[in-house]
Amino acid sequence: MCGSTDHARSIVAAWSELMPRVDQEVVSLLNRVREVATVALVSNATTRLESDLARQGLDGLADAVVNSSRIGVAKPDPRVCLIAAERVGAPIRRCLFIDDTAANVVAAREVGMTALHYRQIEDLQEALSGLLASATPRAQGQ
Repeated sequence: MCGSTDHARSIVAAWSELMPRVDQEVVSLLNRVREVATVALVSNATTRLESDLARQGLDGLADAVVNSSRIGVAKPDPRVCLIAAERVGAPIRRCLFIDDTAANVVAAREVGMTALHYRQIEDLQEALSGLLASATPRAQGQ
């Protein structure tokens, strides 16, 4: 499809070097959330996710990373939500799942998570406002 193996490799290499735009407002909000709650990043990604996060300076953004390529199932499979809750040590009913894909939000709700279909930063700010206003900072390591 690409004409040759070498051309295909060069396309993959070029794609791998792209640096996506990082929404710093979301990063700032997630850093504030981490002061009072545990955050997991759940992604349908390749095995390069962790190195991509590090390359962008985002490897400390979450307490846990649940990468579909590492766990063997992908969103919207409900097992992804169960694994994420387990990784952060939280009961499903105490988890807030945020995703920009409606099917993933539906799957999270079906397993008992509160879920937000993310469309814009204001949705996220509103969903987290109560948590940020009323919570006390969590102890280190919790």
